[in-house]
Amino acid sequence: MTIASTTPVTTVSSSAERFFGGHASLPVMPEVGRKLLRSLDDDSVSLGQIAELIGKDSTLAAKVLRLANSARYSPSHTISTLQDAAMALGLETLRNLAMAASISATFPEVKGLDRQRFWRHSVRTAGYARLLAKLLQGDADTAYLAGLMLRTGQLMMAMSEADQVTDVEAHAAEPGSRFSLEMHRFGCTHADVTAALAAHWHFPADLVEAFKDANAPLDIRPFSMLAAILHLAEVIADACDQELDRIDAVKLAVPELVEHLHLDLEFLRLRLDACGDPGQDVELMLK
Repeated sequence: MTIASTTPVTTVSSSAERFFGGHASLPVMPEVGRKLLRSLDDDSVSLGQIAELIGKDSTLAAKVLRLANSARYSPSHTISTLQDAAMALGLETLRNLAMAASISATFPEVKGLDRQRFWRHSVRTAGYARLLAKLLQGDADTAYLAGLMLRTGQLMMAMSEADQVTDVEAHAAEPGSRFSLEMHRFGCTHADVTAALAAHWHFPADLVEAFKDANAPLDIRPFSMLAAILHLAEVIADACDQELDRIDAVKLAVPELVEHLHLDLEFLRLRLDACGDPGQDVELMLK
């Protein structure tokens, strides 16, 4: 996947586009964040280069160091430099932590959505998308980025229609139900608005299309594996948020998708249990 696309890539729905303009000015991704995204295309990028890039943004560097020292990663010693973090975490984890911290800092706190709960869900979605991509022979790095961004469109929606978004969240009791509730209320979903945002940010066409297709991946031809992974990851993150059994939630919410992907749910349960909670200590990212 080429992250560095610089031309408009695809069309998005007018229902989604209405959330851009007025009070909802287009967020601007920091330059370091953009370079981190572009590094996904560079197979030769080194740990040292990623650490050096993160170090150019002192606020981002401080967040990454806090996360690297968190309970989730349980370092054997205090990690005091980005070079230490690079050696302890490895390239993929270091870059993912930095992207999560950079993208979350791009968006302001908005009325209608609890910031900590929102980003915990987003980081969980990213982690589960990465896990699913590895199970389904997808691109794990792209899946992580897409999962992290999947609900950012909802932030744009809340900037314009906070009360409506709050009401949707209050009624989204079943994992995966946010999609249908938003479609009924707004004529589009958070994933559609994220697709519009990704198009404004000149993301590549396949990623924009995956966001657009994430609402109902089985209804779209050609089938998008990434869209399916995103939908599944959000269902699992919803279940985690609501302290429900994640596999039972998947069985109930998307049985046809499970069948289409030939997912071994008991193996998925083992992998989910082994990966822990991707959203643990997310508050350290938001300080």
